[in-house]
Amino acid sequence: MKIDANARIKICPRCGNVYHGAPALSRRDNETLVCPDCGTREALESMGVDPDEQEQILAAIHRSGR
Repeated sequence: MKIDANARIKICPRCGNVYHGAPALSRRDNETLVCPDCGTREALESMGVDPDEQEQILAAIHRSGR
């Protein structure tokens, strides 16, 4: 496994989870950077997807090795 010395670990202000890599721009204020999972949740929420289904979709994304 290659480790990027420039990779930064960040904490999502929405969920409090630690993440690395590119953040997502929150749809709530168009300013806050959130973790990719919260960005996905916000996008799904904006389409009317209920929270249980959002979690199922995120689990599928994680299984696929995103």
